Amino acid sequence: MGKNKLKKFAEMETFHNVFQCGAREDVSNSPVVSLKGMWREKYFHNDHPIVLELGCGRGEYTVGLAQLYPDKNFIGIDIKGARMWAGAKMAEQEGLCNVAFLRTNIEILTSFFAENEVDEIWITFCDPQMKKATKRLTSTYFMQRYQQIMREGGVIHLKTDSPFLYTYTRQMLVDNDYPVVADTQDLYSTSQYSDAQALKTHYEEQWLDRGLTIKYICWRLEKKTDFIEPTIDIEKDSYRSYGRNYVSTTSH
Repeated sequence: MGKNKLKKFAEMETFHNVFQCGAREDVSNSPVVSLKGMWREKYFHNDHPIVLELGCGRGEYTVGLAQLYPDKNFIGIDIKGARMWAGAKMAEQEGLCNVAFLRTNIEILTSFFAENEVDEIWITFCDPQMKKATKRLTSTYFMQRYQQIMREGGVIHLKTDSPFLYTYTRQMLVDNDYPVVADTQDLYSTSQYSDAQALKTHYEEQWLDRGLTIKYICWRLEKKTDFIEPTIDIEKDSYRSYGRNYVSTTSH
């Protein structure tokens, strides 16, 4: 591990807005577990809605949302601590009291949030995980976990550059009869988008510079007992899904 990463990890330990439970840690012994069901009371000290950004990366979207909506509480979640450092530091410097970051695996969200504790989820530019459905953050595997911590009717947003993930997610919503609130294959083709949708991450700017369109889909959570995992064949993205430094000449 490079010295810069070690420095960032050390500094993260001093941030009051960062909570960590790494991939190899025993969750039962993590102090973060004490916040389960108590995020509003113990950390935010208010009764505002809680919004998660999953796979928050550098955390700039989490911070941007917190700046736009001071009447909501935002928690950015990712396992990559060195990336998260940027957003956490920005929030500290700006004195944002409605923002926190949790470094952990998204698969174990139920260890840190209680039933009905979360009101809204943003999934922004995650890896589409084209090889394995259970790793996709919009899969039925994850929907089963989200419904354990979200309130009925809570909203989930997906912003992605990936045609594969967008197509997969649309089919998952159809197969499982989730109510769709908004759906577009080219978010910025019109002026009809909100301030929250208009926020751009470092990676989103790169995708736009390379000619990719941004897809956006939003749906309401309905708690279910049975799930149908999509089985349709979906054309793979014609550019690299992780690192994404190549774009094919074919249209998206």
